Amino acid sequence: MANNNLLAGVYAGLTNTYSYLASQYPNGLTLENLTEARTNTSNLGVLNQTFASYLQNNFGTIDKDGDGTITAEEMNNLSNRISTQGLTKAELTQLYASGCSGISESTMSKILEHFDEMDTNHDGRITSAEISAYDINCARMEVEDEFNNRRATDMSVFYGDSSSSADTYSLLSYKYKSNKD
Repeated sequence: MANNNLLAGVYAGLTNTYSYLASQYPNGLTLENLTEARTNTSNLGVLNQTFASYLQNNFGTIDKDGDGTITAEEMNNLSNRISTQGLTKAELTQLYASGCSGISESTMSKILEHFDEMDTNHDGRITSAEISAYDINCARMEVEDEFNNRRATDMSVFYGDSSSSADTYSLLSYKYKSNKD
């Protein structure tokens, strides 16, 4: 999951889908236009259904002024919010359930499974920075665990290292060391 801006794929997908739909409906993207575009068979190879579904299901929250049309400004505000504030677990789950383009299935599963651990500021949203920090912390802990395991199983600490010089002592040889040394 080591990606500096993992959610960039999500907001880029939403923006690109909106741009395509807005070009199809110059009078504005309404809920009716969105529903029509999703069922239009000529859009099958062009329209990203995942993000179109997200726009349709969240139309009311995206259309901040309530005029029944998602404007470019409202879409820009959504993209900016996602890039700076992140996504909620519900939003990620919704994108995941519809096939969330831009994030692999294994990565999305990991994010959803560890959402609360990743949400370090406990605002109910995770950002790319929080995901990256979680990944870095997990990698650091894995290295520490590996080091501690290696150290705990390194028997040369107890029995001495036969490849080292004769001046080295093991923990077991310490009791046989004379007080003269």
